[in-house]
Order: sequence, then structure tokens, then C-alpha cells
Amino acid sequence: QGNGINQLSNPYGFYVDDDQSVYVADTWNHRIVEWKWGAMSGQVVAGGNGEGSGGHQLSYPLGVFIDKERDSLIICDGSNKRVVRWPRRNGISGETIISNISCVGLTMDENGSLYVTDVGKAEVRRYRRGESQGTVVAGGNGHGNRLDQLSSPYYVIVDRDHSMYFSDWNNHRVMKWVEGAKEGIIVAGGQGQGDDLTQLYHPYGVIVDQLGTVYVADGPNHRIMRWPKGATQGSVIVGGNGEGRQSNQLNWPAGLSFDRHGNLYVADLFNYRVQLFSLN
Repeated sequence: QGNGINQLSNPYGFYVDDDQSVYVADTWNHRIVEWKWGAMSGQVVAGGNGEGSGGHQLSYPLGVFIDKERDSLIICDGSNKRVVRWPRRNGISGETIISNISCVGLTMDENGSLYVTDVGKAEVRRYRRGESQGTVVAGGNGHGNRLDQLSSPYYVIVDRDHSMYFSDWNNHRVMKWVEGAKEGIIVAGGQGQGDDLTQLYHPYGVIVDQLGTVYVADGPNHRIMRWPKGATQGSVIVGGNGEGRQSNQLNWPAGLSFDRHGNLYVADLFNYRVQLFSLN
């Protein structure tokens, strides 16, 4: 752990680009760092000017996504309760595009619509290009564990049908919410907090493959689980061997992503690293 250019401090979320460059929300260093494939150190591409609320600063950023069309970074600037857009090349400051939002995760669909979780309001909002208010597309019915409620939604992804999948952190479950639906479907967990194969414990990152298989970072259980579509229990594919630094161990996995080759990337929070696993 540290603030050197070859170090990270509690990295939560990240984004893997087509060339396998990884953009890491280096949360406790208040910066976004780009690590090119095979590099031994990263390059600060946003923040890195101390913790603060200035346009050139970030405060505990939790998620990052690349808007390719506008060649910019979109960042969940956690403690500043804002989402900022930052030029991807030589940007010295960002522009606030959403304010007053307790955002952890964000993603974008192929139309350029932005989906952002709001932990405080227990909802997911969609912002079409140019919109500043956005529309509630999941939750928004107060904190709770009904199928039309969320409790601390963390990370979100969207599939080709515009169905959303997100980690419902305080309900220990992953939800799928079909576009336009009034309530969600539990696709992983939802059996209370625990470490059984039917359970999750404060899930963080979530990704879904083309078959509808859900992969989830089961943070305090120090494992990555795979839940096939329709399954009532998952299997452990990484970790699950207790908290630790060994190659078969994790220490609080957070963000998750695939690259275009199908490799799995994991933000290994308290090991201060991002790991790559080949699932073949």
C-alpha cells in the first residue's frame, strides 16, 4: 500500500480497455491510474492532487468508465457525491455532470446512456446523453428487501437487452432488472448473509457473460462466485481459501471485469492490487 506510481491504496473499481490497459479507481490515493498491459507502474490520468472537491481533485473515487465516443473518463467521485467527466488525454481537471449522488458504480450502454447507482436513495438512474436529471430505472422505493426495493446498490452492468444487473450490497444478493420492469429478479444470493454456496455476504463487483452466467465478488467471503442462469447456488471460481495474499487467496475482492479475451480481472482491495485470472 502506498502512493507511489507503482502502488495502489484500496482500489475499488476499474475499467479494462480493448488494448487491456486498466484504468483503476485508486480510491485512497484520490486518483485514477492507467496501467498499460505489462507495465510495472501506472500513470495518473485524473486527480492525484490530494483529496479535495476542486475541479482538479477527487475524494475517494469508487468507479470509473471510459466514454469512447467522447474520449473521456467518467468517474464516481465518492466522498464528493458527484460524477465527473475528465478528458482521457492530458486532462488537468474534470467537469461535474451529476451532483448530489452517493455513487459507487457506473456503466454505459451502446447508445451512450449512463447508468449510475445511488446508495443513498437506493436506486439506479439512467442518464441519456445530454440529460442532467436522469430517470430511475431500478429501485427508488426506499431502502428494503422487497423485489421492488434495494438497499445500497453498489456496482451495475447492462447487457445487450438493456437488462441491468447490480450488487444489492446490504441485501446480500445480485438483482437482474429488465428494462421497464417494476421489480427485479434475484439471480444470486438473497438467502441472507453467509458463506454457504447459496449465500453472499456484501457483494461488490458483478459481471454477466453472454449466457447469462453471473460472476460476483463476494467481498468479506474473499471469493469470486459463478452463478449459472437460473441456478439456486453458485460455485467458487477464485479464492474461498480465507483472507490472504497467496495466488489462490483474495483479501476483500471489489471491482470485477472481463477483457475481450475472457480473462477475469479482480480488484483485490486490501491486497492493494488488481489480479488477472484465466478461466479457461
